[in-house]
Amino acid sequence: MWSVIGQNRAVSLLQRSLETGSLAHAYLFVGPAHVGKMTLALNLAQALNCEASTPPCGRCISCERVGSGKHADVQVIGLGHNADSGETKARAEISIDQIRQLQHSASLPPFEGRYKVFIIDGAELLSLEAANCLLKTLEEPVGRVVFILLTTNERLLPATVVSRCQRVELFPMPFGEVETALSRNWNVEPEKARLLSRLSHGCLGWAVSAALDESLLQQRDESVDRLLDMSNADCEERFAYIAQLANQFGQNRELVYERLKLWLGWWRDLLLVKVGSIDNITNIDRLNTLSDMSKRLSLAQIRAFIHSIRIAGEQLRQNANPRLVLEVLMLDIPEGEHS
Repeated sequence: MWSVIGQNRAVSLLQRSLETGSLAHAYLFVGPAHVGKMTLALNLAQALNCEASTPPCGRCISCERVGSGKHADVQVIGLGHNADSGETKARAEISIDQIRQLQHSASLPPFEGRYKVFIIDGAELLSLEAANCLLKTLEEPVGRVVFILLTTNERLLPATVVSRCQRVELFPMPFGEVETALSRNWNVEPEKARLLSRLSHGCLGWAVSAALDESLLQQRDESVDRLLDMSNADCEERFAYIAQLANQFGQNRELVYERLKLWLGWWRDLLLVKVGSIDNITNIDRLNTLSDMSKRLSLAQIRAFIHSIRIAGEQLRQNANPRLVLEVLMLDIPEGEHS
């Protein structure tokens, strides 16, 4: 049984490949964070090694070992994983040493299953040397070895690597489906399920994590409060905040990208409230604040700052000076008529 929820199109494609024996030697799963890429990859690894007649059953010893991360022939490689031992280590990119370890393991026959499966989590973070090293392996596929690359942004991968993989895209789920899944499968109360379905942007994985871990919602509330503080702060306060954020960028880029994503979501909501499309907003628990704020800003101001946030994100991904980029963004925050 495929445990990934809301990705019927991707599941059907993989199911047909298994049934017809037309399995690719390498897949590229593309989609936003927490949309279900890792769950689907593990499901495929289970299906390839399942002992039941209709794989993946999720109940046989092989499926259980894959699900618990203990199957000798299924390895996850990424920033937080060592390809040999599973040890965690902080890294800025996936190194060539990790890929060389992968290549050595791939050259050996399966130890306890039928297929060896290598899942590269965050494939866009492959160093150039690692990507070129991986390319050689993808160009010369070995029998009973399947590679699954997971990425949130395939444009950051070399085109030669992308071209060697079968692309499978995973899409965010409609809010209503996320809400229903939370209520039905995790017994989340209706009001909270509705909020989490919006805040997750259709990515069920985040919604489930937030339902099980209250600290995620607390962190989100603190981030929104900080955002509102900066909207009303003077330049000195804004630049002090940016100094902290720029320092964080050097240590954890994803944290800063998440902060920009939250800003973008907030200002998108302001735009929707301004044009009267309240039913489609994300931050439904902050509607009164959004309404008050939208009254002080023009439509042009809101649209201009949304553009500024997007430009800042693009510049950071192009390795521009983070402090300079974020300082310019702070200066672009529009002042309402009552500021």
